[in-house]
Amino acid sequence: MTDPNNDGNTPEAAATEDNRLIAERRNKLGELRAAGQAYPNDWRTDSDAATLLADYGDEETWPQQALEQLQQDFCLAGRIMSRRIMGKASFVHIQDGSGERFQLYLRRDDLADGVYQNFKHWDIGDIVGVRGRLMRTRTGELSLHASQLRLLVKSLRPLPEKWHGLTDQEMRYRQRYVDLIVNPDVRRTFEVRSHVVRAIRRFLDDKGFLEVETPMMHHIPGGATARPFITHHNALGIDLYLRVAPELHLKRLVVGGLERVYEINRNFRNEGVSTRHNPEFTMLEFYWAHADYHDLIALTQEMLRAVVSSVPGLSEGRVPYQDEEIDFCSGFRQVSVTDAVLEHYPELAAVDLRDAQALAAICRELGLHVDDAWGWGRLLMELFEYRVEHLLIQPTFVTGYPIEVSPLSRRNDEDPELADRFELFVAGREIANGFSELNDPEDQAERFRAQVAARAAGDHEAMHFDQDYIRALEYGMPPAAGEGIGIDRLVMLLTNSASIRDVLLFPYLRPEH
Repeated sequence: MTDPNNDGNTPEAAATEDNRLIAERRNKLGELRAAGQAYPNDWRTDSDAATLLADYGDEETWPQQALEQLQQDFCLAGRIMSRRIMGKASFVHIQDGSGERFQLYLRRDDLADGVYQNFKHWDIGDIVGVRGRLMRTRTGELSLHASQLRLLVKSLRPLPEKWHGLTDQEMRYRQRYVDLIVNPDVRRTFEVRSHVVRAIRRFLDDKGFLEVETPMMHHIPGGATARPFITHHNALGIDLYLRVAPELHLKRLVVGGLERVYEINRNFRNEGVSTRHNPEFTMLEFYWAHADYHDLIALTQEMLRAVVSSVPGLSEGRVPYQDEEIDFCSGFRQVSVTDAVLEHYPELAAVDLRDAQALAAICRELGLHVDDAWGWGRLLMELFEYRVEHLLIQPTFVTGYPIEVSPLSRRNDEDPELADRFELFVAGREIANGFSELNDPEDQAERFRAQVAARAAGDHEAMHFDQDYIRALEYGMPPAAGEGIGIDRLVMLLTNSASIRDVLLFPYLRPEH
């Protein structure tokens, strides 16, 4: 964040220059305070840069003569991003809340006494209010010819000259407020994120789903196999868990007769941080009575096509991601876990993939971690994650999951060792997880007991026994299907972002000090 005239290339020299510039700006702020209100809050806008550019940007429709005939003043406010001072006149580019930049034309004789002279002492990053009429420069650029100009906020820290040139990616995450100011692509990423969430809500609302909110703090962690964060309630004197998933509460609502429900909210998992994982993340979960996982597969394809095609620039349903083009238009592929493993590991064709000892030996040969308590299902998933997952580039529904790794899923009627479950993979990562719901309270209780045993054996991600959820099932839950979609990973895909941190406004980082 240094002055372009600074020749120091070392961090120490840059810090010294920054400190000098900050001191200069603080002195200017002191002069503003002495003259009156340094931070006024009485300026109001009636338009923004994006609106003016959209409405009047076309020079053929709005040549200079037509703009003069408007005889209309516009009020803007924005941050000074560049300026060119030429004696009695200057050109300034401001950036406002619309994210667009707009040129101002300032002429000394058109402004109140002293304003233009004061402007010469303002800095890049200062926020100003301006009133004026539209005009075109000789090059045809739409501009605002200012008749009134006010300093609204004095910026005390200089903006970086070339934010893209900074090699410290972490600094961009820590100072997202600066990143948003100077990097238009970052702003667009989060505009797409907001657009995606709105599109999902609109789709589900139109399908008759009801949006609900369920607790973020649980007495018993559940709904997913994950290690929870623990907090303490001082007044009650008890430990609580930040939710790892809302699933069990949402299914309680299905028991209560809310047969189509969804929630878009945060989950928290006390696990590792990577390009795909953040300790807190946003999930869509929805539940649908009198439906099964086949219905979910059809609904998910329809929803994702609607969401993708609604994003500006992706109307044809094809998404550029890294070196690939993801096609959401064609039918999504479906393949079972077993077939996918054999497809990418044909030498296993002669192996019984339900032989835990044989699979454990293969996993060890590959250098994979193996727990003696794991059955064939968990071992098969280790092979799938190691050999297959990253190769599933085009949208692919993977089905036929072992019941061992699906503690909340309904058993398959034809093969009780499998679950009626799928996961959707795109660009080598899981985007969605859905299944026909287990609504047999005795079967669910037995699976909870198996999870408790696994936990006692050292699996810290295994679930607890939730007696109240069993009680809810005993009242009778209608046949249902449910699904979770990772909003962060979906936005990564649609914005061509390599890391989950790129799609979180404030990703988790270690404290600076």
